[in-house]
Amino acid sequence: MWSVLNQAQFQLHTCPSLKIVCARAQRSPDSPSPHSYCKKKIAIWPPETTRSSRRGGDEILQQRAYASQSSQPRRFPPIFPSADGISPQFQPKPVFFVFTPPAYIRNGELALSHAATHHYAAGPCTLAQTGGLPLCSWSPPRVLAAGAMAIGGKEIKEDLEEAPPLLLDEAARPRRVALFVEPSPFAYISGYKNRFQNFIKHLREMGDEVIVVTNHEGVPEEFHGAKVIGSWSFPCPMYGKVPLSLALSPRIISEVAKFKPDIIHASSPGIMVFGALAIAKLLSVPLVMSYHTHVPVYIPRYTFSWLVEPMWQVIRFLHRAADLTLVPSAAISKDFETAQVISANRIRLWNKGVDSASFHPRFHSHEMRIRLSDEEPEKPLIIHVGRFGREKNLDFVKMVMDRLPGARIAFIGDGPYRTELEKMFEGMPAVFTGMMQGEELSQAYASGDVFIMPSESETLGQVVLESMSSGVPVVAARAGGIPDIIPEDQEGKTSFLFTPGDLDDCVGKVQLLLTNREFRDNMGRTARAEMEKCDWRAASKTIRNEFYNAAIWYWRKKHADMVPPLQWLAQMFLPAPEVRRITQC
Repeated sequence: MWSVLNQAQFQLHTCPSLKIVCARAQRSPDSPSPHSYCKKKIAIWPPETTRSSRRGGDEILQQRAYASQSSQPRRFPPIFPSADGISPQFQPKPVFFVFTPPAYIRNGELALSHAATHHYAAGPCTLAQTGGLPLCSWSPPRVLAAGAMAIGGKEIKEDLEEAPPLLLDEAARPRRVALFVEPSPFAYISGYKNRFQNFIKHLREMGDEVIVVTNHEGVPEEFHGAKVIGSWSFPCPMYGKVPLSLALSPRIISEVAKFKPDIIHASSPGIMVFGALAIAKLLSVPLVMSYHTHVPVYIPRYTFSWLVEPMWQVIRFLHRAADLTLVPSAAISKDFETAQVISANRIRLWNKGVDSASFHPRFHSHEMRIRLSDEEPEKPLIIHVGRFGREKNLDFVKMVMDRLPGARIAFIGDGPYRTELEKMFEGMPAVFTGMMQGEELSQAYASGDVFIMPSESETLGQVVLESMSSGVPVVAARAGGIPDIIPEDQEGKTSFLFTPGDLDDCVGKVQLLLTNREFRDNMGRTARAEMEKCDWRAASKTIRNEFYNAAIWYWRKKHADMVPPLQWLAQMFLPAPEVRRITQC
């Protein structure tokens, strides 16, 4: 026989987190045997499959219930096919719900994993017979006293200490943040260098205590009041200029333990992230990972393509072990969801930002332009700033320059591909300046006419932000995270995107900017105005006050669900007959 829940899916209009179902059903009067009320059960939520059990005529069906935003009941197809010629008949009985934050068993009692702001009573939700298909209609719940909920009339006390403190402004309690960053944001050329430097700066301005663990070469003792701890490093076998470090020495563990961090934040992927994970588990501290280098895209350019899937497996392992993941663009978030790295609710977007005071059109310098153009400042000047790697698709720039004989190009930066790049551009109107920093870099940005960005693997493209902030329009590949900077509605207004690999598309847009100064200047001013909206302080405050808070909440929820070893053994060999531990998927 079928229970009343056989063909019903439930709707909940108040809270989308339905956790526990307790059903009471009665067979129709013509049933061959009487039906007694079912015993109350705690459902394992969310179950992968529908579970049913029968005890002495009782039938209990535990199933996942889906919330709906609609205010009208919806009809669903039967979960189980009915027997041929048998049409189940039901007598409406109350179906009690409890919709709560995730629950767990503590000391043999059901507890809630955090203090909710709203406390509701269960049901009843009445089943209505409509055309042979039961529907569920919801009645508004009655409100209970704070700290209590009910299941079928019985109150359950909440664990009010589970909610992390909400950081609503800078006056909130300062946090102690341990950052593990690899490679170093102080010595290595990379897109996230300015991102982490500004993040550290603004955390300190907001009153937080910060320590930074990074590669030992070229690091300061402190940065804006944050202590910097250097870790011994070794060169990456596939990419010699990238230093790697595990950061798991007794000295570093001791330093971090003495610091007593509230949260550990590690850059990913790399080697150091494994050390950060181990220390976070050792010290029982929430862990946030921020993803900055799209390694699966780089692998085919440096090694064997068959290593792409193992790399995704490593990324899945790391980010599933973290309490929250930060990504620099919506494109990377989508890639993570496609690769099933982690559920979408554990991903947050680290908003783009740029130092609009340091990268400003006022830094335009005639002397710098003479240097970048090899003493031909009157010629159209294309610039590119960044790390020179094979994955940056800089070969494409040579094909562009072959089609623009009157233009010059300046490469600002360094990297493992520089030697090959210099040979490739030998005899062409190209200048390689090497590394630039500070005001010199600001002058280089502001003194060009057009910035070209051929890379198709950027997680965001920080140099694109810096060029636009300097009032120099960009022509970039429509790939990776760059469309987050130049969305579709701003193409042709703040900068241009070209179809990856389409030489004609790229050359046409570069040529338009080089030959039409008025159009170029207008686009540069519009780009500058747009970049003034990208504030590092606002992005840092969001991470500190919202994302770190969410990570701590997830961490506490996870630890609330953990069972001590002896209790786990007791449950394995002496399982409770009626109460099951609620597991989280």
